[in-house]
Amino acid sequence: MTTVPPPAAPAPRPISPVQAAALRDGALPPAEEVRPGVWTLAVPFRFGVPDATLVYVVEGADGVLTVLDPGWAADDDLGALRAGLAAIGRSLDDVGLVVVTHLHADHLGAAAAVRRATGARIAMHPLEVEALRRERDDAVANDADIASWGVPADLRPGVVAAWGSGRRIGLGRTSEPFADLLVEDGDLLPIVGREVRALWTPGHTAGHLCFVDAADGLLFTGDHVLPRINSGIGLGGRTATNPLGDYLASLGRLDRYADLEVCPGHEYRFRNVVARARTLARHREERCRHVADALDALSAPTLFEVASRVPFSGGIASMTGFLLASALTQTAFHADLIGRADEIRPA
Repeated sequence: MTTVPPPAAPAPRPISPVQAAALRDGALPPAEEVRPGVWTLAVPFRFGVPDATLVYVVEGADGVLTVLDPGWAADDDLGALRAGLAAIGRSLDDVGLVVVTHLHADHLGAAAAVRRATGARIAMHPLEVEALRRERDDAVANDADIASWGVPADLRPGVVAAWGSGRRIGLGRTSEPFADLLVEDGDLLPIVGREVRALWTPGHTAGHLCFVDAADGLLFTGDHVLPRINSGIGLGGRTATNPLGDYLASLGRLDRYADLEVCPGHEYRFRNVVARARTLARHREERCRHVADALDALSAPTLFEVASRVPFSGGIASMTGFLLASALTQTAFHADLIGRADEIRPA
């Protein structure tokens, strides 16, 4: 029997009118002061994607700047970041620390270029560093998974290129070390005169971090919680645990931060992270029901056959490459979470 899901909750209202207007118009939002000594900038995606990474700049009592998620930098081009810093009266030379919520190139990509230009240190969770070091081995191991999914032959090369041995999830171009400072759950960032504390929130990637600035009433959420997007799960390499289970547990860790203003990695700032986290958890619960319904209706299906019955936006038939691979892996995570992974047969 198919359960009818409740209507989707509306997206939270934006705090920043300029960020909301920029999102509506497909424009880059301007630099904006969030609190005294805390600003948000925007660095565009490359390849013409109509979106941007929201970059946060925090000034220490010593005047040194910490940049949280510096965004993408193709060929070490830091022009967008330099322009954003100039808009708040500062320069790249003022940056002493780059902090990264997670390893994706639209968050981490410019970090190495900033370090080369300024000598600034890079900080991230050790699991992200491990995933970057394993990137090639993990991508090759994914080829065996792809072969078992039942992907139609004409779509398989694109999936291998995007998710298997052709995949690049992190820096693209860099040299070791990936990080100069490893940040664990509960650690305070070394920002003079401020207390910005790390909150480990695995799921989107294994070492994803949020950051809590309780004094200023700010919660920096990276891609863990976004105002309108349901973040993908398990997009940071292979893990020993189910990333979906990790993600749901991480959403529960946000309950104590209901009063903080949310500073996400994309779109716009908003309030009431708890309500948004519950909406995201309900979405995953509904997806589990969809997977269960598909398994009830099919006999010994392949993963592709199960995913074909799940109501992804646009449907599986519209997907290729990375989107298709992500939909299939997330279907597998949902089947595992409800204890029915053994009902899916390898192709």
